[in-house]
Amino acid sequence: MRVIVIEDEIPAARELTGLLARLRPDWTVAAILQSIDEGIGWLNDNPQPDLIFADIQLADGLSFQIFSTVAITCPVIFCTAFDQYAIRAFETNGIDYVLKPVEPERLTTALKKYENLTRAAPQPLPTLPFFKQLLEQLRLPSFPTSLLVYHRDAIIPLPVADILFIHYESGVVLATSQSQQRFVLTQTLDELEALLSPQPFFRANRQYIIHRQSIVNAERYFGRKLVVKLTAPVPEPVIISKAKAGEFLTWLQQ
Repeated sequence: MRVIVIEDEIPAARELTGLLARLRPDWTVAAILQSIDEGIGWLNDNPQPDLIFADIQLADGLSFQIFSTVAITCPVIFCTAFDQYAIRAFETNGIDYVLKPVEPERLTTALKKYENLTRAAPQPLPTLPFFKQLLEQLRLPSFPTSLLVYHRDAIIPLPVADILFIHYESGVVLATSQSQQRFVLTQTLDELEALLSPQPFFRANRQYIIHRQSIVNAERYFGRKLVVKLTAPVPEPVIISKAKAGEFLTWLQQ
């Protein structure tokens, strides 16, 4: 039994593959793919898997774009935090879904549904026109996969998945990568907030935009604020205001 996971957040991919290893130890995860391009490339170059797990909102757009480009012959289980409108569309077309964060009980239900379907008479799978129509209905924005940054005397693309946080310091906007390199950006924080996907990125305050993968924990701070600890050193503490603390915690648990 071969499955693939399409998920741009490494912690979420690890959580899902760990649950699969526990619930179905005889299954093989053939690939973990992090973008639309990787998904299309892998499906074009390899035999189709038996089952696909796909996040909906990837860093470079919606995973539906993969399935509107490549004809798939296997079922898809979406891992999503989307609204009930989208979920009803999936159910109508025989696609299951698991809400994030993934719970073992809900994943078990989805796996049993898949196994029951494969034992029964073959079910019609969604077609390319269905995914194209769904993309039109949702009308969700696509987001850049990289930002242009200054590095020494050159301008280079920095993958957004490699960014831990972006901050404003001494009149300059800087992006810090996973290797803890700093790169100068040309956009303001307000422009970057509008440009980047709100799923992995959060505008913490006037000084910081942080990526979900950079967060170690959040602790209570003075005046019912929160202070966020990141995996990389920061020039100033990342403080979430009292007014924004609830929004941040809701975003963090998705």
